[in-house]
Amino acid sequence: MKEQFITFFKKLREQIIGEFESLEPSKRLERTKWDHKGGGGGEMGILRGDIFEKAGVNFSQVMGETFPGADGSGPYFASGVSLITHMHNPKLPTVHMNVRYISTESGFWVGGGYDLTPMGFIDEQDTRHFHQSAKNALDKLDPTFYPRFMQNAKEYFYIPHRKKERGVGGIFFDHFGSDDAEMAFKLVKATGESFIEAIMPIYRKKINLPYTELEKDIQLHQRAHYAEFNLVYDRGTQFGFKSGGNPDAILASMPPLAKW
Repeated sequence: MKEQFITFFKKLREQIIGEFESLEPSKRLERTKWDHKGGGGGEMGILRGDIFEKAGVNFSQVMGETFPGADGSGPYFASGVSLITHMHNPKLPTVHMNVRYISTESGFWVGGGYDLTPMGFIDEQDTRHFHQSAKNALDKLDPTFYPRFMQNAKEYFYIPHRKKERGVGGIFFDHFGSDDAEMAFKLVKATGESFIEAIMPIYRKKINLPYTELEKDIQLHQRAHYAEFNLVYDRGTQFGFKSGGNPDAILASMPPLAKW
């Protein structure tokens, strides 16, 4: 199962990079490899251009002697793809996606999902399209998945000190276990493959919309809330630091500019 997931993660990452680079014909994602102290490592990828103020598309496969959390003990292996976008144009929403596979002595589980965060400019049509893309993909596997994982996202991507959701939601699942290995892979695959359809039509539709300095200022203040969530609450950030991951890759999710 491990090799099956790794192969898929690498293929998915390249597909997403290709889609992002198609919006930036004169730019290419910059790749930086890094090694993990326990074994393995990863590759950080950052794209900066005229459309993407910063997009991070990372891959990792790491291992260690002691799992950094309450979900297991002893040796572990973790692999996945994570990405974030921060757009120049405030009319183009930030998007996050992550899919991951983790194994310990007690078994393996998968997690992931994607969510959309308009930076002050919510478009109901975009929200419907984003959620419908997720629903269409998950309904083919199990009609209970989308409502469950959509509710998970509402609860997970909530900023307690701001008393609001981080954005307009999406899907989120974790600890989908080894009792059904085939379905675990199908779920990760459906999530990863449907992400492109969920976000790229939104970006292509809005890529040339005009915006004002005031709208840019609104975006930067909303980005501050995003940064707060990632630093204080995000499990991926916490796992990355606790497992001795690469700090630059972990913090690739942070916006290049924000205001408080």
